[in-house]
Amino acid sequence: MTPFGEKVRELRKARGISQKEMAVKLAISPAYLSALEHGHRGRPTWALIQQIISFFNIIWDDAEELETLAKISHPKMVVDTAGLSADATELVNLLNRDIGKLEANQIRKMLEIVKNKSAQ
Repeated sequence: MTPFGEKVRELRKARGISQKEMAVKLAISPAYLSALEHGHRGRPTWALIQQIISFFNIIWDDAEELETLAKISHPKMVVDTAGLSADATELVNLLNRDIGKLEANQIRKMLEIVKNKSAQ
C-alpha cells in the first residue's frame, strides 16, 4: 500500500463509500481504484488527484496533504546513487531486496531518520 492509497481508502471508508461507488463517480474502473489503494499502480495523474479532492470535498491543508502523499507514493522507485558513496548504493540495494522482511517498527524508525534529515 502507498501513503496516497492508504489515505484515499481511509477517506472513503470514513464516509461509508464503496470502491465501486467512488469509481463510478470518478469515471474510472473499480479495479483501477483498488490498484491505486493497494499500491499496485503508479502515482495518479494530477487531474485524478483533483477529482478525488473534489469528490471528498476537501480543502486547503487536507487537499495539500493528499497532493503531497501522491507525490511520495510511487510503488516502484528507481534510485540513482551515481556519485554517492558505496555505502549509499549498498543501502538502496539492500532495502530493495529486504524491505518486505522488515518489521513495521523498523520501517518507522528508518522513516523517522530520513524525515528528520529532510527537515534540517
